[in-house]
Amino acid sequence: MTTASPAAGTASGAGTGGRGRAAGRPKRERFAVLWRRLPFTTAVVLAILVAGVASRTLWQAAEHQPSFAYYAYGLPSLEHGRWWTLATGPFFAPRPLFYLPMAGTFALLTGFAEWQLGTRRTILVTVGGQLAAAAAAIQFLVLCRHSGWTWAAHIATTLDVGFSGGTLAAIAVASATLRAPWRLRLRAGLCVYAGVAIVYVGTLADLVHFFALVLALPLGHRLAGTARLTEPVRPSVREWRLLACAGLLLLTVAEVVMWLVPGDGPFGPSDAVSLSAREILIMGVLVVPMLNGLRRGSRVAWRWAVGLCVFAVSQVLLVSGVLAVAKLVRTEYDSHGLSLFFVDNLLWTVELVLLIAASGAFRVPSRRRRRKLLRGGPDGSLARLLLGRNGGSTISWMTTWPQNAYFVASDGASYLAYQRHAGVAIALGDPVAPCGSAAHALTEFREMCENSGLVPCVFSATAATAGVTRELGWQHVQVAEDTLVDLENLEFRGKAWQDVRSALNKARKDGIEFRLVRLAEQPPAIREQVRALSEEWVGDKGLPEMGFTLGGVAEAMDPATRVGLAIDATGTVCGFTSWLPVHTGSGTVGGWTLDVMRRRPDGFRPVMEFLIASACLALRDEGARFVSLSGAPLVRSRDTAPARAVDRVLDAVGALMEPYYGFRSLHAFKAKFQPRREPLYLAYRDEADLPRIGLALGRAYLQGAGLKDFAKLALRRQRVVGGGVVVVRSAAGTPR
Repeated sequence: MTTASPAAGTASGAGTGGRGRAAGRPKRERFAVLWRRLPFTTAVVLAILVAGVASRTLWQAAEHQPSFAYYAYGLPSLEHGRWWTLATGPFFAPRPLFYLPMAGTFALLTGFAEWQLGTRRTILVTVGGQLAAAAAAIQFLVLCRHSGWTWAAHIATTLDVGFSGGTLAAIAVASATLRAPWRLRLRAGLCVYAGVAIVYVGTLADLVHFFALVLALPLGHRLAGTARLTEPVRPSVREWRLLACAGLLLLTVAEVVMWLVPGDGPFGPSDAVSLSAREILIMGVLVVPMLNGLRRGSRVAWRWAVGLCVFAVSQVLLVSGVLAVAKLVRTEYDSHGLSLFFVDNLLWTVELVLLIAASGAFRVPSRRRRRKLLRGGPDGSLARLLLGRNGGSTISWMTTWPQNAYFVASDGASYLAYQRHAGVAIALGDPVAPCGSAAHALTEFREMCENSGLVPCVFSATAATAGVTRELGWQHVQVAEDTLVDLENLEFRGKAWQDVRSALNKARKDGIEFRLVRLAEQPPAIREQVRALSEEWVGDKGLPEMGFTLGGVAEAMDPATRVGLAIDATGTVCGFTSWLPVHTGSGTVGGWTLDVMRRRPDGFRPVMEFLIASACLALRDEGARFVSLSGAPLVRSRDTAPARAVDRVLDAVGALMEPYYGFRSLHAFKAKFQPRREPLYLAYRDEADLPRIGLALGRAYLQGAGLKDFAKLALRRQRVVGGGVVVVRSAAGTPR
């Protein structure tokens, strides 16, 4: 127990004046970093703000000022010889409220582009893209304004300001530096935005945005230079699903935009074909589940989407037939809104073609059918057979536990154990496979998940498996750290082993006996004491006992598991540990992994040091080459600071869970045995999967926890922290 006294808080508050003088330094340092890494983006944002103040457009609408025509670009400005407006217009916003989104999007999107492409290339792409897009839009209006096209004639008389054309060009080129599927996601979002805006709104700014993407996207791969990543030869299953979702989302957003912001776009007024509020609501109720289903590859959602597109296309055929009959009989009809109607339904036709072309990506059966398909299958006996034959990692024995499901590869000799939670298939540890077959097993596992509507990931994978998943295009992050003790020539000599030697000597003096047994073969009195110790430990927590990679007494009862007991002269069990076999192939057990650690609160204090040291010596004498003291979740060495946001989030979660499960203090305790450390990773497809994976892992570890348990935990933490007391349940040196 560690108590933080009020005096400590007072002492830490001394010297506030020094802190006040130092408070400005981080701000200056952050600005210096921005200026050093993003000089172009920073300079342009500052120039926009300075121009807004100097012209008073930060509080007065620029488009209402007499001088607007002298710095806004457009066809009228060029016809009056004001060519400089192409350079001045980007630094202004038409209205004061537009400055925040304009400067913000420029800082975010162009800043990202500069980070990816470098300053010189970003200047070329952004400035060149702005000038080229504006020039192309003006030239287009020159060609079309006298053609009888009412929209073109009207837009040719308008002016615009803003750097949005260059911003879109920059982010379009920077998309070539992203890996799949983020590249396609970003490009699909840009196309949805520009497509809806030009077809259904149609201002000069929308025309500039349209040409910026038309020019930048095809050339993005070349303009990105050496920062670009290789384009995939063909879209993957996920990308086909993304394209179908993006198309349906575009059409849905278009209907909402026409209802909310009726405009007079290139194809006529939108109010002539826009849906009513009730129809928009009905469409939303239908489309939102379709989008979620298409994202997961649902065959049912695909059929509904195809039906919706067919309904829209049938309207075109029906109206075309009516118009043909009207022309034959020379009957007059109202053509108001027909152009936009046909364009709108042409987009539905394109979506229908896309859905049909991507039909192979939508093979996930209904939930009821998936339950039937996933029911049954291989069991733990096959896993034990293949594990003994192929060998596995230090946690591979956990794949034989009954709560796991199994995916057996097509070769019949490889498998992955996994659990399904929150739509995620969490594979546990490395694939159990013959040498060289891990990549094949992982590829088939990913395909099985995608065809079942599941998100695949591999938890607690070793560095070798993380490398294999990297070749498949996956990402990985360290989530634990395994601690290994080599048993050959193990001797507890030297100052580093002082605590361990003291525990062994004290146990000998106090009459504590060590037994390495199979718990299922022990007398009932011993088994009952072991259960009582475990139940007392669980009852002292704010949450239920964790599972998944953390076993309990039920797993310790397995005859293949060894249990170390510390028993005093009266026959009382002072503590116990359980050890899982580590198969190294050909039926050989080459090592053991520590699983359960429990001690009696009022018993022999250094019992854990005694139990682990005694087990190491006993297992060494039996021929074991190593033991793993297991990897605590959300723990790693502090050699380097976390570099990525996901690493920092995991560190924060680990700190939050520390007072209740003591992962970090337990990891520090294991350092007494001078282990070598091996990182364990979470392998996942991309960052978009992480929120769902986090939820799934929470359910996997705390399957018995409900909202009531978490509410109690939150209240308990608030009372403890609010009272200035922090209780560490598993302090270093006394793990429980």
